[in-house]
Amino acid sequence: MSSDEDAARRAAAVRLVALDVDGTLTDGRLFIGPTGEAMKAFSVRDGFGLTLLREAGIRLTLITARRSAIVEVRAAELRFDEVRQGVEDKAVALRESCERFGLEPQHAAYVGDDWPDLRAMALAGLAASVADAPAAVRERAHWVSRAPAGGGAVREFAEFVLQSQQRLGSALSRYTDSRA
Repeated sequence: MSSDEDAARRAAAVRLVALDVDGTLTDGRLFIGPTGEAMKAFSVRDGFGLTLLREAGIRLTLITARRSAIVEVRAAELRFDEVRQGVEDKAVALRESCERFGLEPQHAAYVGDDWPDLRAMALAGLAASVADAPAAVRERAHWVSRAPAGGGAVREFAEFVLQSQQRLGSALSRYTDSRA
């Protein structure tokens, strides 16, 4: 089985998508003002991809080492099922999320971008990363985006999962079918 076929097989089983934030949902830059973190930039296309996953019944969770009110706001906008901030061990957090939702880790995908994500990626049934992640992370992922972090990588991942589950066409049809 080719690595593409293996990744698609793994994606077909996904019921939970867990994501890192900085360097995955954002380009990894932090804008810090005199009172602390001032801004993060999120892609609306990535956000829409996450909405498509949620609409397909896939649970969404954020697992990040940093703490940020900005992340809470974005997660609420996208109606994430769970937000875990200040996490020291992302694999433990992923296992706890799976238990919370009654899923085995092979039914989870983890999207990360750097070394602190590697243990969670190894635990997940589908390990995904972004095009601009370090080589050591990309080499350990089942699937790697062509787009960079914060620039459509998560949207690309969402479409890959939906395609692997044969749900992409029905998701698209909700936006293309005439309602006249």
